[in-house]
Amino acid sequence: MVELVRKREVEQGWLVRHSEPLKTVFRVVFGLIWLVDGGLKFSPGLVASFPGLVTTAGHSQPAWLHPWFTFWAAQAAAHPAFWVYFTGGLELVLAFCLIFGFLRKIAYLGGILLSLLIWAVPEGFGGPYGPGSTDIGTGVVYALMFVALIVFNAGYGPSRWSLDYYIEERWPRWGILADFQKLVPPEDIESLPVEKEPQGA
Repeated sequence: MVELVRKREVEQGWLVRHSEPLKTVFRVVFGLIWLVDGGLKFSPGLVASFPGLVTTAGHSQPAWLHPWFTFWAAQAAAHPAFWVYFTGGLELVLAFCLIFGFLRKIAYLGGILLSLLIWAVPEGFGGPYGPGSTDIGTGVVYALMFVALIVFNAGYGPSRWSLDYYIEERWPRWGILADFQKLVPPEDIESLPVEKEPQGA
């Protein structure tokens, strides 16, 4: 039986055998990026320049997008400090959740929404598109990174290197907020039936 387990581990490959630390490093590094991004929102001068950024993002956009950018340009002009610091605060909270593995399910879903909002307003959907366009903006890429974290969580299970894991050990229902796959306690794993190999004739 032990030889069979070792054989399966070798067949799984290096990435699968090291999925636990790799997905944690991926999450933490992504959190550090958000930490820097959120900290930059509190830099001097951003509040004053923010309405101009949103207005510029709407320039040369298709006519059917003008109401969208007109609305957000008016919001940015009326309350620039609120939107800059509110966004920065959300990014710092998101960074904390990613780095320490806290409320990951909510953080990942909220991160998708926040990334898409950043992409859709100050980044202007990465457009306008035409001759000279070089990329589609970072917001949509960030959203896809959160989707990847969701896939890792659902595919490889809960991360042992997270606050959620330790909270969930004490209060199992915490997994509703933390994981896309329910944590199975070790005693339940031991009680699962083991598939026996067929005996030779």
